[in-house]
Amino acid sequence: MHHPVPRPQPLPSSAAPRPELAHLLTPSLAAVASGARRRALRDGDRQIDTAHLLHALVESDPEAGAAFEGGHQLARVLGYLVQRSIGYGLRWQRSDEESATRSLLPAARATEPLGPRTSPWSPAAAAALEGAFRRAADRGETQARGLDLLAALAADPESRAVEVLRRAGVDPAVLGARADALPAAPDEVPSQQV
Repeated sequence: MHHPVPRPQPLPSSAAPRPELAHLLTPSLAAVASGARRRALRDGDRQIDTAHLLHALVESDPEAGAAFEGGHQLARVLGYLVQRSIGYGLRWQRSDEESATRSLLPAARATEPLGPRTSPWSPAAAAALEGAFRRAADRGETQARGLDLLAALAADPESRAVEVLRRAGVDPAVLGARADALPAAPDEVPSQQV
């Protein structure tokens, strides 16, 4: 007898981890968040996790790709991410990703539901995006960019993104430092609030 596999609940259409934080994303980082959401839907995952974010980021953001030590390192990372999306990551499917760095921004903490988690973002993915916002704010900028997100993804030692990086032979600490050191591309410099 064949038993049907339970289908995951559809993810909400919002690309930002919380709608009130959407204005903090540059257009290219908003595209990364949307790409991660589409990848999670296509993979049948319950939540958008840090590996989805890393995959969308390295595929669509040339600045993030420049933080890797050459094309060979980036190709290995993409290889692991593709393997995950074609089935080798099934042990992650239908499980939630937690975070070692679960310290939310005050505005985000205030909007968290008191009951069961309803966010389409894993706690680690939400923490990485919020870490990217924090990095931008520390520079005095109003919007996060891809390099901010890459550095934040590399900073959580228990995230799925860091697991992929390590398996591909990438030192997350070195990658995070390289992401922090790279300047923004001229068309990716966020506007300053007046």
